Amino acid sequence: MAIKRAIFVAGFAACVALLGASPAAINHPAIDRPAPDFQVTTADGKKLALADFKGQVLVLNFWATWCGPCKQELPLLDAYYRARQDVGLRVLAITTEDSLPLSRLKKVGEVLAIPMVRKFKGDYGPLNAVPTSYIIDRRGILRYAKAAVFTLDDLNEILIPMLREPATADAEPAASGQKLSKP
Repeated sequence: MAIKRAIFVAGFAACVALLGASPAAINHPAIDRPAPDFQVTTADGKKLALADFKGQVLVLNFWATWCGPCKQELPLLDAYYRARQDVGLRVLAITTEDSLPLSRLKKVGEVLAIPMVRKFKGDYGPLNAVPTSYIIDRRGILRYAKAAVFTLDDLNEILIPMLREPATADAEPAASGQKLSKP
C-alpha cells in the first residue's frame, strides 16, 4: 500500500510540475519569426511540408466537425481561396480530431477546393480552441496566429497586404511540382 501511495504521490507531483511549467516551456510559434516546419498528409494522400509553399501565402486552418463556427468558416475560406489562388494564396484545412473517418473527410473535400488534411505533424500548438488559424507569408514568416472565426473583412485586412508583397527571387514556389488546387 505504501508503494502504491508513493507512486501516486510522485505521479501527482509530476503532473503539478508540468501544469505549473512556464509558458515558455510550451511550444507556441512566434509571430514575425520563421514559421515552424510541418508535414501533412492530405485526404487524397499527398505529402506536403512548409517548403512546398515557398513564395506563397499559406493559411493553416485547424477545425473540427463538431464546431459550428468552423462549419461556417470553411466555405468562406474555400471561396476566398478560389478567388485568390491565382495570386499565390494557399489554404490547408486541418481536422483536429482523429475520429473523423477518412471516407467522411474525403466527402467534405470533394465539395471544397482547399485541400483537407488528415495528418499533421508540426509545432503549432497546443490548440486551445477551434477554429485556430496560422498565416505564413511568402518568405516563410508567421504573421498571424489566433483562435477565432474569420470574416470576409478579416481575410481582406490580413491577406491582401501579404498577397501584394512580391515573391522574392529566393522565395519562388518549391520545385516539387505539387499543385494544391483540384482539377
